[in-house]
Amino acid sequence: MSRKSVAVLDIRSHDIAVFVGERGVNGSFVFKANKVERYMGYGEGTFNDEEALFDAVFRAVSFVEKVIGARLKELYIGVPGEFVRVIAKRQETGFSKRRKIGQKELDMLCASGIEEVEGYTFIRASSVYYTTADNRRTVDPEGIVSTGITGDFSYFYCSDYFIGKMEKFFGKQKITLRYLPTQLALANFLIPSETRDEHALLLDAGTMSTTISVVLGNGVLAQKTFGMGTGQFALPLKDKFPTANNPLNQIDGAIALLCKANLYAKTSDDVTEFLWQNVPHEISTQKLVTTAKEGLNELCELVSAFLDQYQYLIPALEYKPIYVTGEGICKIRGALEYISKWLSRVCEQIVPDVPYYNKPEMSSRIALLDMAYEDNRKRGAIYRLINGFGG
Repeated sequence: MSRKSVAVLDIRSHDIAVFVGERGVNGSFVFKANKVERYMGYGEGTFNDEEALFDAVFRAVSFVEKVIGARLKELYIGVPGEFVRVIAKRQETGFSKRRKIGQKELDMLCASGIEEVEGYTFIRASSVYYTTADNRRTVDPEGIVSTGITGDFSYFYCSDYFIGKMEKFFGKQKITLRYLPTQLALANFLIPSETRDEHALLLDAGTMSTTISVVLGNGVLAQKTFGMGTGQFALPLKDKFPTANNPLNQIDGAIALLCKANLYAKTSDDVTEFLWQNVPHEISTQKLVTTAKEGLNELCELVSAFLDQYQYLIPALEYKPIYVTGEGICKIRGALEYISKWLSRVCEQIVPDVPYYNKPEMSSRIALLDMAYEDNRKRGAIYRLINGFGG
């Protein structure tokens, strides 16, 4: 694997993906290897079936290593919102006299806000914005001369449970693990910086889990994960599909059927025909649409409660659109318009602005690859600076 390539494990609520890639020309991305595997997902802070998760990761890693012809030495792991706690804090420092602010001062300011959180381990911090002593607000104060600096930061902590499971699996493989908060990666990659500068809302709608985030600058002020997605919406439909000694077959079939719903359709006695694993199925179109709407209603109630809480603290959120991505509700025709009407605010689908990968289900893959690649590049530059460019 070349020095420019990075390996990433993206853990979603319905499947996992292991891939190796790097940035290409003109903002494109190149995947050297990619493997997606299904598993039983997670909920309430734990994995539903650890052995199924380990088996899925093992198959994906083995496949990728075979394709690239080398063992993985380092792996970036995207941590879903279910296992992340975000703490937003303001840190400040003053100087005895005016001085040029450098990266050293910014790193020390940020580090001063890291705290011990029971059951969690610090994995990353991101600046929201900075304010100089003379009240100049900026996202990059390096080089500015001032008598002091205040920084608003987002601190991300990963649950010890999650880290423990990852280390248990990869411990014997001598792979260095690095953890990335998936929601931060999504926010900073998908939402333009000028939009994030004035607050933004991001809804990452997965299959079995959905996370909403309040975004500002380069950070996340707050986020909330709900155990709700198209998988839960589809539960009333699962009895139409046999388990065939594989419970995933039922839920996969039900989700695929749910995604045939067209919320634009008028009430009728029509029948929706559906082919699953070469077996034809029929369902009342009205029942299909009703099932989808009932699930969306539950999700909207949860999102609305979250918005009510934070709109009180941040009034500017009242008129902000919600950017929606992920492999969940975006696949249901008319779903965005339905939740937009329910929540009385604009809901827009947002996807990677990358050819071939501009689909909502690819958002976390591309966003994590971008963040991992940038981290790897910066660490490489620091290494060369310390050890010499020939070292």
